[in-house]
Amino acid sequence: MTAASDWDPRALPSLAGRTVVVTGGNAGIGYFTSEQLAGAGARVVIAGRSAEKAELAMRAIRERVPEAQLAHVALDLTSLGSVRAAAEELAAFRPLHGLVNNAGRVVASRRRLETADGFELTVGGNFLGHFALTTLLFPALADGGRVVGLGSDSTRMVRLDPEDLWSERRYRPFRAYGFSKHAVQAFHLELARRLTAAGDSRMSLLAHPGWATNSYASKRPGITDRDPVGGRVFETLTGWIGQGKDQGAWPAVRAVADPDAVNGMYFGPRRQLSGVPVPTSPVASSADPAFGAALWADAEEKTGIRFPL
Repeated sequence: MTAASDWDPRALPSLAGRTVVVTGGNAGIGYFTSEQLAGAGARVVIAGRSAEKAELAMRAIRERVPEAQLAHVALDLTSLGSVRAAAEELAAFRPLHGLVNNAGRVVASRRRLETADGFELTVGGNFLGHFALTTLLFPALADGGRVVGLGSDSTRMVRLDPEDLWSERRYRPFRAYGFSKHAVQAFHLELARRLTAAGDSRMSLLAHPGWATNSYASKRPGITDRDPVGGRVFETLTGWIGQGKDQGAWPAVRAVADPDAVNGMYFGPRRQLSGVPVPTSPVASSADPAFGAALWADAEEKTGIRFPL
């Protein structure tokens, strides 16, 4: 495998001829993931709710990568109907060489809200929507293709309660967010185990961005300056301990682009909150095979979609 010290996130290997879907690829870390992958030659399909924001993102990318191959498909991860419709459109871009499950609610609502299908909103959008999308798109994924999930160090701060994953007994915003990331990590690790058991060449990987803010990112008008004033002040005061969202994209981009990456790997910043992307490890609760298997069965039941593996 490529040594951590040898990986240069500013000098990516060529991704020419590859197609990568990035959910939420029009903003934040997702935007910079899209920009960096496009800069390496990949065709990038941005999957997100807003056509207007996607157009702004594609325009910004083309200012830096004039030859970029870009497209947008509408996707709302909090609606299984939208996920099904998006998956049908995205499958037309086959073969897909990468699916970056980036989109997610970072700031959960103060009170418990539900998705269009009746599931707690944060776990429903961050995890269940991506489970459904990955399941539906899996047949379009090329041999050796990669599914990359966005994990989080919030899982080190929020103790998992598998019996209350959907916050039906008790709801707290950051607790729900942490649960959603436990679920994302557990799903991608369970997928990796199943791919290995099946002898499938496709891979499931994870990445976490550390503490990444727009305030410390390279400026992209219309992209990095959309945060509310309060959020900008908070990021300016705290972001110095981490890095910009451009660097926060590096672990996910490495998971897509590193030719030596292997199934089940997890990349994160060298200094945990910042730095070049290096292999890291998830918390034990997310990596527990029993939780992964139970989560998988629950997701199939809730979505009504069986994974084709």
